[in-house]
Amino acid sequence: MTTPPDPRPADPSGTASSSSVSPGAPSAAPAHPPTPSGLATERGNAAAPTEVGAMFDQISGVYDPMNLVISAFQEPRWRRRAVAFAGLKPGGRAIDIASGTGKVAADLHASAAPGGEVLGVDISPGMIGIARQRFAGRPGLAYVVGDAMALPAEDDRFDAATIAFGMRNLPDYTRGFSEMARVVRPGGRVVCLEIARPRSRLARVMRWWFDRIVPLIGKVAGQGGAYAYLVRSVQSYPAPERIAEVMREAGLVGVRWIGMSGGIVTIHVGTVPPREG
Repeated sequence: MTTPPDPRPADPSGTASSSSVSPGAPSAAPAHPPTPSGLATERGNAAAPTEVGAMFDQISGVYDPMNLVISAFQEPRWRRRAVAFAGLKPGGRAIDIASGTGKVAADLHASAAPGGEVLGVDISPGMIGIARQRFAGRPGLAYVVGDAMALPAEDDRFDAATIAFGMRNLPDYTRGFSEMARVVRPGGRVVCLEIARPRSRLARVMRWWFDRIVPLIGKVAGQGGAYAYLVRSVQSYPAPERIAEVMREAGLVGVRWIGMSGGIVTIHVGTVPPREG
């Protein structure tokens, strides 16, 4: 697989360069950029992708242990199920969007062995840096900084595209699914794993935990604003039925979904149809 070039400009410190400072301008920048609201528009997350990326840079060091705690240690099981729905065969190719610290992409790569090729894409250089370091030396597995609204890949390149806990962060859900469908060959799958707002009795307990306890855990970890954003972004995310409609609007067919852990998360799966013409 030809790895797209990293879109970040070179920086002697080894980190992404996001802005330049003109002579005479104040050189001091805020230690922490403002946290996005987590609210949504009719199309998607109200925050700009750069704001979301900066927030994930900030929490990249605590992201994995926090995921385990706030998911009641269910995240690995959810992730394995989503990877299974991708349906990769040995030698298959996949792209993982909002790849974070790289675990879903690494699991996809393992399921496509031997000879598989997987590309993980995330807008946060901090997250991608962790993924590259953690999974270095695996032929066919690459991670790049990139925008889910304009994926760094050509049409029909992959057998599957996945996104785990990232769709609610995108400014345009339809465009996000459309981009995933664009880079997947006809007959390939698009898989979305995301937190949901179910109505069952168990779900009420889980919602209480998520709404009240998760922000407190975030404060203890020194990231109260980011995890308050997490709660608000879940509250603003559409119901599973609406996400299925969005996937169809993006051109996917055979869309279906399942709930896990009392419906607190859903996995949506759609298929890329034959291209017209």
